[in-house]
Amino acid sequence: MQVRQLLDGVVPPLLVMGASLLLIVIRQLYFKKGGRRALADVALPMAIVGLAVWLEISMGRAPVYANGPVTLWHGDVNSDQNSQQVSDPYTFTHVIHGAAFFGMTRLTMGPATLALQAAVALSLEAAWEAYENTDTVINRYRTATIALGYYGDSVLNSVADMLACLLGFALASRFRWWVTVSWVSATEIALAIAIRDNLTLNIIMLLHPVEAIELWQLGS
Repeated sequence: MQVRQLLDGVVPPLLVMGASLLLIVIRQLYFKKGGRRALADVALPMAIVGLAVWLEISMGRAPVYANGPVTLWHGDVNSDQNSQQVSDPYTFTHVIHGAAFFGMTRLTMGPATLALQAAVALSLEAAWEAYENTDTVINRYRTATIALGYYGDSVLNSVADMLACLLGFALASRFRWWVTVSWVSATEIALAIAIRDNLTLNIIMLLHPVEAIELWQLGS
């Protein structure tokens, strides 16, 4: 219990970002000594994801959905399987994360290799996953958004979200910016129609809940 109490608020994401920075530095030093690039480019993401997994388990998140079989997809965002199975409608918001992180790293990291940019993007996503699964944020979701029964992600779902982020990063890296903006916008519109929620609304309701949006999301 004491460990779980310590792993709350900003502590888990800071641990992820600090460890990721250290791992990236080690990666760069490894390259300077003639190390194999392919090995490091695989080991680094695995270490980042592994750290996030360890933190989430330490925070009490379930490894997989505990009340039934594990499935690849679950579409009902109002059930207890939301954010527990491999994927769900919110998985698409993590694909958008990847596109956004590609844009951020592209603008700020200049000549860095795509693999290094992807590692930074994954670090940001892993930090968010760790933060999202703290008791502080789970309670915030339950009181300020439509996720009234939300009790955190399963570790399996969280890992799938991180992979979805990498997918979004890869897609954004292959297409022109206007194509990425188009599919991101289409995804946001589709989610708003299908589940009355999307990444934009999620951010708004977490930071500054709007009663009119909440009523619409609840179907009032």
